[in-house]
Amino acid sequence: MAVYQRSAFVCSTSKHKLVLANSRKMHYALVTMRDQAKEYFQSLQDQICDSLTGYNGESYQQDMWERPGGGGGRTRVFSGGKLLEKGGVNFSEVYGKFSEDFAKSLPIGDGLDFYATGISLVLHPENPHVPTIHANFRYLERGASGWFGGGIDLTPYYPRHEDVIHFHSTICEALGDRYQEFKQECDKYFYLPHRQETRGVGGCFFDYQEVSDTNWQMVKKCGDAFLPSYLPIVDKRLSEKFDRKQKDFQEYRRGRYVEFNLLYDRGTVFGLKTNGRVESILMSLPKHAQWWYDHKIEPGSEEAKLLDYLKPRDWLNEGAAK
Repeated sequence: MAVYQRSAFVCSTSKHKLVLANSRKMHYALVTMRDQAKEYFQSLQDQICDSLTGYNGESYQQDMWERPGGGGGRTRVFSGGKLLEKGGVNFSEVYGKFSEDFAKSLPIGDGLDFYATGISLVLHPENPHVPTIHANFRYLERGASGWFGGGIDLTPYYPRHEDVIHFHSTICEALGDRYQEFKQECDKYFYLPHRQETRGVGGCFFDYQEVSDTNWQMVKKCGDAFLPSYLPIVDKRLSEKFDRKQKDFQEYRRGRYVEFNLLYDRGTVFGLKTNGRVESILMSLPKHAQWWYDHKIEPGSEEAKLLDYLKPRDWLNEGAAK
């Protein structure tokens, strides 16, 4: 009996040591991931802002800010210039405790302690022929769990089929066999149910992707695809002429952008629920937007062509068929 009890004790102790060792490995892995993610997201912010400055002809305003409760960020805002009416590229690293109500809404992790770092950007061009674009890449932890999220989506006002094909082809090249999965998620996520239309022509969206080298490499490939997916479109459309009617329509459609960001966007909700910096959270909103009462687009007009793009479509197969 004494031998059995000692064996049971040894077995129990061994299990405890194994659990403790695994816990330490997980903690080390998450801390290491924090450093890698922070470094990459800051570097990506630099690359994107350097490229945009070259196109825009004017630099950005930079704000270094601190978050009460832990962390802070680096917000860069473009206002005016050849390309951008308004644009923001934000890096943040924040940590602290969730409220109990918000923690209950998360499907992963435990406890109230959290850590989050990422880059988020929205570019609202001056020219209506140049699409608005949004991207967000993030790494989050709650308790002992960590995950990745993010995506890229394009919102044209006067869409060109070849531009949409280029955009999706570039994203597909970055994601490989996960493109279709994340494209479908994007179509579902960037949907305005009260308008019964998508926000734009989609792209990719993913969330709650567990920490692994495979997933981390995927995030970086997607982040690195941002400039190649967008700048060739800018090159084609930036010099196209536009009139007041087209500018008004761009601002009218931007109203949909505002509606989505304030009603449904997870990043906006996360920032506001974690006592984030409001100026940085709402930098995604355009400088000018319009709401027209009971507006009906004239059938057969250039503006009416957009409506056919605001629904899920198999862009890659459409491109291959041409």
